[in-house]
Amino acid sequence: MWREVITALGLSGGAAVALGLSRFSYGLLLPPMRADLGWTYVEAGAMNTANGAGYVVGALVAAWAAYRWGMARTFLLGFSVSVVILLVTAATTNVFALMALRTIGGGSTALTFILGAGLASAICPAQNPRRRGTLVGLYVAGVGVGILVAGVAIPIVLNKGAQQWPAGWIVLGLIGAACLPAAWWAARSVREPSGGRIALLGGREFRQIVPTFIGYGLFGAGYVGYMTFIIALLQEQGRSSGQVIWFWSVLGLVSAVATLLWGKVLGSVREARGPSMVFATVMLGTLPVLVFPASPAAMFVSAILFGGSFLAGPTAITIVAQRQLPVSSWTAAIALLTVAFAFGQAVSPMLAGAISDATGNISAGFWVSPVLLAAAAGVNLLQRPAADQLSRSYDGDSGRPT
Repeated sequence: MWREVITALGLSGGAAVALGLSRFSYGLLLPPMRADLGWTYVEAGAMNTANGAGYVVGALVAAWAAYRWGMARTFLLGFSVSVVILLVTAATTNVFALMALRTIGGGSTALTFILGAGLASAICPAQNPRRRGTLVGLYVAGVGVGILVAGVAIPIVLNKGAQQWPAGWIVLGLIGAACLPAAWWAARSVREPSGGRIALLGGREFRQIVPTFIGYGLFGAGYVGYMTFIIALLQEQGRSSGQVIWFWSVLGLVSAVATLLWGKVLGSVREARGPSMVFATVMLGTLPVLVFPASPAAMFVSAILFGGSFLAGPTAITIVAQRQLPVSSWTAAIALLTVAFAFGQAVSPMLAGAISDATGNISAGFWVSPVLLAAAAGVNLLQRPAADQLSRSYDGDSGRPT
């Protein structure tokens, strides 16, 4: 068991790089980049839209790439490219070059996160949902650790002024590089499903997870708007740099710890309820900073509620895939679900930015997040449990698949 835990922790470096450093830490660097480069909110949001578009492509090819080269090898390739992109982002101020780098980084981080989740799912060969939930939770907790580490390191770098944002990207890249050796060992330690080759997802299998597919897309659109613009919103509300640092640190710490607890909870509830529980909690976490903009306490309530639940989304849908589908289809299912997730992430930042620019008020665009998250929670309630799917897939008289 301890070897399984250590392996999951090693893989979690991939989750830290893919989301904690590459995607979410952009929220810390957005305000100084926007101030130094003179961006509108649409341009600022376009950077994460580009990242989301790359994530869509990476999610689309993840199952094929793993089928062609193996999960571990493709995971490590994506990890390495993601680290290089973080470092190279410091080398240009051209908006189109930055968008191109964010796009490539989105593709590489999709491969890293999706295949890392697949490897984490394969650590435990026994049919033990609770144990698997814990191991996947450990893997996803790496995202929270990445957020926390970035929240400590980036403000130190930016202390000398907005022009220091390139150094912030270099720091993120170096942190990611430091995680690579442990992830390399862990990935090579996991026995991959079907001898390292995975099945592609069929139409019948996809139909089994349609509600989760739609709900996860809405979740991606809802949560990424918060993570993209929350720091800018807090600064507009008059929060001091010290308060913002504490907010980000609380969000990262709570997310890392709570993800482990969510893994146990989600492993013991019906999968139809699991994602909806997560999405609804995340939605509640977006509201305090909007409803009580003058209250510092609301900022930390938001950090605890949102940070304590948003990383459970990948864990929840991974468990749905595990229960609904055969082991050989897990990675393909996670990849397909992540396509919906990534598409939502690509659309939402520019939409929120456009509303903020049109109204001259960043909080107006910020309302996109709770609306979409509420819709995600509702849609996912339509997901039938695996037992129901199985009973509908067989003819009661013949015992054969229909």
